[in-house]
Amino acid sequence: MARGAYRYFQRIPTRWMDNDIYGHVNNAVYYSYFDTVINAWLIAHAGLDIHGGAHIGLCAESHCKFLAPIEFPKTVEAGLRVDHLGRSSVRYGVGLFVEDQPAPAAEGWFVHVFVDRAARTAMPIEDPMRAALATLLVGLRK
Repeated sequence: MARGAYRYFQRIPTRWMDNDIYGHVNNAVYYSYFDTVINAWLIAHAGLDIHGGAHIGLCAESHCKFLAPIEFPKTVEAGLRVDHLGRSSVRYGVGLFVEDQPAPAAEGWFVHVFVDRAARTAMPIEDPMRAALATLLVGLRK
């Protein structure tokens, strides 16, 4: 998808250690970029308290389609949107773009289920977080 399909972007510098023996960022690192853009956004814009909050988001599902290599020392521009906002879960769409390139190097999705930190049981997404997530929502599914 093009950059216009995403509601928020975060720049993530690649690191020397991200490259593998083949000279490009290892596929497992792409998922760390997904985690970074999602959780940084939740902390900064949706009030997620990763250290002491009563609710936390656990990854229930994820997928990544690799389209082009990313290499150190490039900067990744991670695009984020919300494709579906459920009662206790959210499905994000993520696009990874290499500095100012129009086409993504990777695109995928990531599902968070929000749970009680102690009991690990699903909990409804709290209203302030739901309102924040709604600003990233695309399409008609809410």
